[in-house]
Amino acid sequence: MNLEKVVFGFFIVFALTLNFGFCLGDIDNPSHHHVWELFATIVVNLIATILKFGDRSQMGAALLATSFVADLQLFAAAIVWGYTAHVSMTFGQEGVMASIVSLASGALLANIISVAILVIEVVMIRR
Repeated sequence: MNLEKVVFGFFIVFALTLNFGFCLGDIDNPSHHHVWELFATIVVNLIATILKFGDRSQMGAALLATSFVADLQLFAAAIVWGYTAHVSMTFGQEGVMASIVSLASGALLANIISVAILVIEVVMIRR
């Protein structure tokens, strides 16, 4: 067992599960989506992105690309949350939380692809 690969896989799967937890619930109900869960998702995704920089294979490039997409979507969700809560004061109005959760759901899809690529890579190594 390689400890480096365990940590790498841990953060990729942890990013996916946190992202899934944030997206779970009614899409337009702010009480189902907590800002700290979005913050934790962003931090773990950034750690996973940093860990992916070391892999120079083609699979590593695909993993890094999916991680960049997830980071971009999560940053956009955080910007929408911050802007509507502190600048425009429209947080809680109809459609705002749906926009935030939709952006986070895009990141969820990117994280699912990332985990699928990781599983494919693990299966290919065993052969």
